[in-house]
Amino acid sequence: MRVTQYDQVSSSLIAVVLALIIAVFWLSIVWFTNRLPQTENDVALEMIDLAGGAEDGSPDDSLLVESPEDPIDDPSQIDTPEEENQVEEMLDSVVELSDKATQQVQQQMQTDLTNSGKVGSAAGTGKRALGFGPGKKGLPREQRWFIKFSDRGSLRDYAKQLDFFKIELGALLKNGKMIYLSKVSSDKPVSRTVSSGANEKRLYMTWQGGERRTSDLSLFKKAGFDVTGAILFHFYPKQTENMLLSQEKRYRNKKFDEIRRTYFTVRGDRTGYNFEVTRQTYFR
Repeated sequence: MRVTQYDQVSSSLIAVVLALIIAVFWLSIVWFTNRLPQTENDVALEMIDLAGGAEDGSPDDSLLVESPEDPIDDPSQIDTPEEENQVEEMLDSVVELSDKATQQVQQQMQTDLTNSGKVGSAAGTGKRALGFGPGKKGLPREQRWFIKFSDRGSLRDYAKQLDFFKIELGALLKNGKMIYLSKVSSDKPVSRTVSSGANEKRLYMTWQGGERRTSDLSLFKKAGFDVTGAILFHFYPKQTENMLLSQEKRYRNKKFDEIRRTYFTVRGDRTGYNFEVTRQTYFR
């Protein structure tokens, strides 16, 4: 007997197959032993109300300020980078929470001042500016504007800014009387007192944060009035109001009914001072 060529080939194939089986088994052991364990990460869930509103909204609804805006599913509608939008939504949440803190001020204005003017703080349904009927959608300018005066600089610089824009200060006292103060950068500011603000038609702003509110108290004290505890206002003439409206339109050329918030700041220029739009948010 002798080993044939067939026996040699078949034994070689069997050896190769056994070697492959052993290699696969070994590699499987190595893969399983080196596999990273799967970890379950707890994801915090946050309930977010939709920004804007609904078509069946009621005009008697009040502004919802408890949560930030809803994220957008369509990336083509995003006007700014995603990280910037997250920061903006956080800032919007802070601003809207401050609106809630000033609700008591607005209620007192409605009682004592008869609210014939236009208050410069947010009010509305908090829902999308949609609906049926002849009414216009969107927010009026006095509800979507936020103006920031820099906390830096002296009291005299701040007073010059107010006089440049012809902004008149107002203080609503607890007895219902209103003290007006103008030309605050001069040595002798002009003051006048009225029994109520029922006939006030100008746009007015109330403080919702910042350090400049104490500057207004100092300007009243300079004129001889202690208005500690009073509600303070900035009354804007029509010319300045139109200036703000023009800057708002020029910022991104958006339609006014698409704009939810417009943030202004005061900048110095060759002519004196100017309002500059720093940011806008929109109904989505």
